[in-house]
Amino acid sequence: MKSASSARARPHRSDAFEAIHSAAAALHSVGIIDKKTMREFDESCFTPPSFTARDVLRIRNKENLSQEVLARYMGITKSTVVKWESAYNIPSPMAQRLLKVIDEQGIDAIAAAPGRRTGRA
Repeated sequence: MKSASSARARPHRSDAFEAIHSAAAALHSVGIIDKKTMREFDESCFTPPSFTARDVLRIRNKENLSQEVLARYMGITKSTVVKWESAYNIPSPMAQRLLKVIDEQGIDAIAAAPGRRTGRA
């Protein structure tokens, strides 16, 4: 479970969702709600990360990756990265979460995952 301070740092969808999440966290802390259910509350109560075309380009440049290499690490096509960076499409919620991990922890955070090849092209 996330600590209370890190959970507060994440933006809630609304005040109502903040209250619901707070109650669920209290129930989780005393063992009434299990970890899986708490993750579901986290998912529904917090606003997912949002990345613009400029953000995707910034992350890719910060990590010194080509569009092709970023696409391979994320399990998507180069065409998808091109569309994100040109603002033709936006990343899916799952892709946005992965971009957030790359942005905060670097590409090595996902490159070291089991079954992934390491190294950059």
